[in-house]
Amino acid sequence: MDKQLTAGNRDKQPAVPLQQRLEPFLANLAERHPERAEIVFLCIGTDRSTGDCFGPMVGSMLKKQGWPNVVGTLEHPCDANRVEQAMRELTPFETVIAIDACLGKPQSAGGYVCSDGPLRPGAATGANLPAAGRYGIAGVVNTMSKKPYFTLQTTSLHRVISMASKLSLAIEEAWSAGRLQSEQDNRLHAANGVASAE
Repeated sequence: MDKQLTAGNRDKQPAVPLQQRLEPFLANLAERHPERAEIVFLCIGTDRSTGDCFGPMVGSMLKKQGWPNVVGTLEHPCDANRVEQAMRELTPFETVIAIDACLGKPQSAGGYVCSDGPLRPGAATGANLPAAGRYGIAGVVNTMSKKPYFTLQTTSLHRVISMASKLSLAIEEAWSAGRLQSEQDNRLHAANGVASAE
């Protein structure tokens, strides 16, 4: 794990638009870990705060898309009280992608921060939670403030829904594209084998 992504202030690692960073990051993950059954999405947050429901909302959308291993949804959130237990229940053989909301600079709001290392959930609000995930994706749902709880609770629900939808679709497209490429490679390999036999 190369870095720890703090799900708090994102000043040191600014968020960038979806197409400039998130899509290449996910494409790389799909290439390295193509088997959906080996991926676990750890979607951290609560349904009791509009800003902090980003993770569970993504989790619900991924569940609806048919992803088999999703921890944390709007129906069953993986909040600060459950995240440690959820991490203990995961096996070391699973590839865990942690997803959480965070706060950042005004120009970063609405963007995503991706990391090849884990993220540390709850840092913005002073929660002392362990690092989570082999990889991390933080959605910058609002700007950092002196009252982070209040900021998260008054974050635009429209923004959160839009960001969660974009992320879940980007995830689905990345693994779908990877599967198509793998099938094309297999067909090409098979065709080359037939040609060589002749």
